[in-house]
Amino acid sequence: MEVLNGFVENIVFKSEDTGYVVCRIRSDKNLFSAVGTVPFIKEGQNVKLTGYWTVHKQFGNQFNIQDYEELLPNSLDGIEKYLSAGVIHGIGPVTAKKIIEQFGEETLDILENHIERLMEIEGIGEKKFQIIYESYIEQQGLKDIILYFNKHGVTNNQCLKIYKKFGPNAKQIVSNNPYILCEEITGIGFKTADRIAMSIGVESNSEFRIQSAVKYIMNQFCSSGNTFMIKDNIIEECEKILLISKELIEKNIYDMAAQQKIIIEKIDEVEVGFLLQYYYCELGVTSKIITLGLQDIPTINSEVDFEVDVFEKEHKIEFAPSQREAIIGAFNNGIEIITGGPGTGKTTIIRAIIHIYENNGMKVILGAPTGRAAKRMTESTGREAKTIHRLLEMGISDDDESVFEKGEASPLDCDVIIIDEASMIDIMLMQNLLKAIKLGTRLIIVGDVDQLPSVGPGNVLKDLIESEYIKVVRLKEIFRQGKESLIVVNAHRINEGEMPLLNQKDKDFFFINENDQDKILNTIIDLMNRRLPKFNGSWDKLKDIQVLTPMRKGTLGVNNLNIRLQEVFNPPEKDKKERTSRDVVFREGDKVMQTKNNYSLKWIRVNGVVDDNEGVGVFNGDLGFIESIDEESKVLTIIFEDERKVIYDFNTLDELELAYATTIHKSQGSEFKVVIIPVFMGSPFLMNRNLLYTGITRAKQLVVVVGFQKALMYMINNTNSIERYSALKHRIKDIITKDEFK
Repeated sequence: MEVLNGFVENIVFKSEDTGYVVCRIRSDKNLFSAVGTVPFIKEGQNVKLTGYWTVHKQFGNQFNIQDYEELLPNSLDGIEKYLSAGVIHGIGPVTAKKIIEQFGEETLDILENHIERLMEIEGIGEKKFQIIYESYIEQQGLKDIILYFNKHGVTNNQCLKIYKKFGPNAKQIVSNNPYILCEEITGIGFKTADRIAMSIGVESNSEFRIQSAVKYIMNQFCSSGNTFMIKDNIIEECEKILLISKELIEKNIYDMAAQQKIIIEKIDEVEVGFLLQYYYCELGVTSKIITLGLQDIPTINSEVDFEVDVFEKEHKIEFAPSQREAIIGAFNNGIEIITGGPGTGKTTIIRAIIHIYENNGMKVILGAPTGRAAKRMTESTGREAKTIHRLLEMGISDDDESVFEKGEASPLDCDVIIIDEASMIDIMLMQNLLKAIKLGTRLIIVGDVDQLPSVGPGNVLKDLIESEYIKVVRLKEIFRQGKESLIVVNAHRINEGEMPLLNQKDKDFFFINENDQDKILNTIIDLMNRRLPKFNGSWDKLKDIQVLTPMRKGTLGVNNLNIRLQEVFNPPEKDKKERTSRDVVFREGDKVMQTKNNYSLKWIRVNGVVDDNEGVGVFNGDLGFIESIDEESKVLTIIFEDERKVIYDFNTLDELELAYATTIHKSQGSEFKVVIIPVFMGSPFLMNRNLLYTGITRAKQLVVVVGFQKALMYMINNTNSIERYSALKHRIKDIITKDEFK
């Protein structure tokens, strides 16, 4: 091994995820390339490198770094250069110069032992000092953690998450329970945690290891929308990762059930396993649904039929029998479900229900699962609608857990609650909503059961309908305005298994036949960049036009589409800042999407109303644009579509993805003026009728389907989809079929 001292002149390449670096080092007037996994090396540092020389076929001589040590500068000029290089967040060239002028040769001692004295410098207030302090402390603690975990295959970004989650005692916490990593840290799977466990002496057949695997497998399965997992499938999946006998795994599963760590039940004579949170959520929802359905609530003073007649005359409309049934049902039942596709009059029904209740002096609250859906509900009804999270007054506890102010102790103050886009509600959100509904309140649930189910666990709307306990009105007739739209007509045709009507003049649904995936991609780019803006000059290329694709991988998957569309619509420019995370380049001006619920992210409303100008919570599927990237403060700022401004630390960028194109799954609850959908042959579980129907119904003004006509026909005829396991329907049916209930 050779030892070299030098100055890091520039970083040619650095992977934020793995810490692999290619840099140029100046040593004794010589300039050479060095490579290695050295995550903390930065431009401007003096370093001591240990390693060996290699010859790269393309780049020639390179020094392969095996170990490195930072050599702190000993001259004022060196210290200033060191600090100016951005080693510490919040300190750039200007601040570095001020620090040197203030403290001179004591600068490094001040940083090490009296860092609070930085606030003596003009321009460093409490807010900026906090950024500097946290960065400095984090770097010291993080170095040890990275050195320890890197050797087990944990990436630098994951190390940072470990540090943020567990703090400076992370090594001790993980040593006590390595499997906590796959439970608490996104991106770390069981195999990585197991490798660490094996290295510290955990036995392969230990109860601790087996039970951790059981919980991990069940969590992974439930993250796909299920609330339980068949016991035999748990055993089979555990056997694959544990490489031990099925009998030992099964014994541990029963032990866990006996210890109330999981729940084992029989559904249709098959043993299944529940994680506690989903089991108790389903029990809670079942109990409250039964209670709401049983309540005898006095109806309004006037005759509902008469009120409906008056509404028809005032609005010059005539309700179909199913619509009238839905309206009257909202006054005769404690809980009612209204389901139907686009153009079937759900919005008009909601308006009529609100009008009649309010005319009789009763208070109605409107809610929806997402900000977009709530905004649409507000626009269509003329009444304020809020997200369910806002209705329940979501906040954050001291330990960063989401909490709701509204609940059993402080219920919602109203006579009627109407919830729209209910297909998106998962079992946990439904439980929290039901907790906040007091007896004597009517609940009206509106949604399209033929849409994709919620991203989160459960199949709530479908289960409630199929329980046969709740009053359900199915709307199937398309009304006059809907009949004029091929989007509406074709959505219903597809839902019935029929080919859509294509390419009719002056209509809003078009199909472009292309049998080559590269040509489909080029057609999509041309549509967005030239043809559609030319067709309608009011359409914004990025805000109004959305590409929705069935899958993530491949030429027409989200990942590749976003790379290509970013190249066209937001290419790199000299003055446009960018940041790379997980090999994704985020650039100022990029269209992005939040990919998971984050209940602790704070936001402010850029042009907000007085009572809603700040809050917490950014949710899966929220869309926005990157306003700015600040390398000194290590933050990225996004303005979301509802004008919420959110500041992301660079370390949380794994919650974001580019959104020039998104999956159809991610588009649930959203609506766009124009939707472009590529269709091609792919997995039968993805290329199905349900997915195509959901994608088409996201469009308000125009749908363009581009691709294989054969693939379009295949999707319409394919009713296969990945089965979702949930027990809510079974629980309700079990209760209502008992003799004592009857």
